[in-house]
Amino acid sequence: MINYLIPTLVLVIIIYGLYKKIDIFDTFLEGVKEGINTSYKLFPTIFAMVISINLLTSSNLIEDLSKVLLPVFKIISFPPEVLPLALMKPVSGSTSIVILNDILSKYGPDSYIGRLSSLIGGCTDTTIYIISLYFGTIGIKKIRYALIVGLLADLICFIISTLVTNLLF
Repeated sequence: MINYLIPTLVLVIIIYGLYKKIDIFDTFLEGVKEGINTSYKLFPTIFAMVISINLLTSSNLIEDLSKVLLPVFKIISFPPEVLPLALMKPVSGSTSIVILNDILSKYGPDSYIGRLSSLIGGCTDTTIYIISLYFGTIGIKKIRYALIVGLLADLICFIISTLVTNLLF
């Protein structure tokens, strides 16, 4: 049944276009041209994000940062195994899903680390990715407070996730 949803939707759009006497093919071509222009504008931003994420994950910076911050994590009862997820979630959704999958396969979904990681993965957003993609698309160069507020919201989500996991599990 679901396999027929998109072809049915396309057919309804074509019938509606014929009813309204719209040149469907020319309108379709205009949409394709606009989509190609949008893709062309987005490509540098997406390419820069992919390169940056690959450099960050390949450099072992996250693991080194985890080792440096280990005493602080012990004081606040935050498992250092979750830090790579906490650092990558604001940058890349797909990379953070891979990290979350690794955490869940290593520690299990019912462990404290697994539950905390699941909460962090579910309640935070890809702030840096969103700002670079959407602001880059419409040409905004000065992001003002958007990055600070977005990362602050992510930090609050990390803290609340830790508190909720400590209280409920």
